[in-house]
Amino acid sequence: MNYDLISIGAHPDDVEVGSGGVLIKTARAGRKTGIIYLTEGEKGTGGDPALRQQEAAEAAALMGADLLKTFDWNDTALTDTYDRRLALAAEIRKYRPYIILCPAPWVGHGRRQSHADHIACGQIAQNAANLAALKKADVVGEPHQTARLFYYFLPPGMMPDLVVDITAEFNGWLEALKCHRSQFLNPDKKKDYLYTLESMARSFGLMGGVKYAQGFKADQTPVVQDLFDLARDERF
Repeated sequence: MNYDLISIGAHPDDVEVGSGGVLIKTARAGRKTGIIYLTEGEKGTGGDPALRQQEAAEAAALMGADLLKTFDWNDTALTDTYDRRLALAAEIRKYRPYIILCPAPWVGHGRRQSHADHIACGQIAQNAANLAALKKADVVGEPHQTARLFYYFLPPGMMPDLVVDITAEFNGWLEALKCHRSQFLNPDKKKDYLYTLESMARSFGLMGGVKYAQGFKADQTPVVQDLFDLARDERF
């Protein structure tokens, strides 16, 4: 299949929240993108698995992703097991992504801890990516080495290694988020999630000198061959 980018999330809407602007930007550049969810989000305050899948499909279409795969691995009880690593590794071998995005697999500090499902999702994803590359691993399909993993949903206090400018994609990103009506437009929820997410995008944007951005931690230190690659959009 040779996908350019696949974003993996624990619950329907995670990919949109943490990387939706990047998916839109990638698809607009003519690259092939996909989404994999590890649970159906059945324990969410709003919606049920059928509704959440419908919302995820609407959002995926809006973002230009032509792959939407959902596992049923127990919302709020997601754990990193060998069998789940193998199952996700088989999907990685099938779709052969060049880049994988997934939640950060580290616990944060302070009162606002990272969601346990997000941490488990990141652990499963990075371990599955490793298994997918091993020739002797008991995984269906031909081995595939993903070039890079980048992590979203960074724990409180953790700075990103890079931010991606999504200013041009911001309005499309908001529309993708609004597809998840049961989560972000639910009158039973008092928190203004869209305002919070816009504020986060502004914060990441401020770090890079743009209006809106999404931030990521890299699986290894990013390397550039030419410093001017990092300054190509600057105007002096």
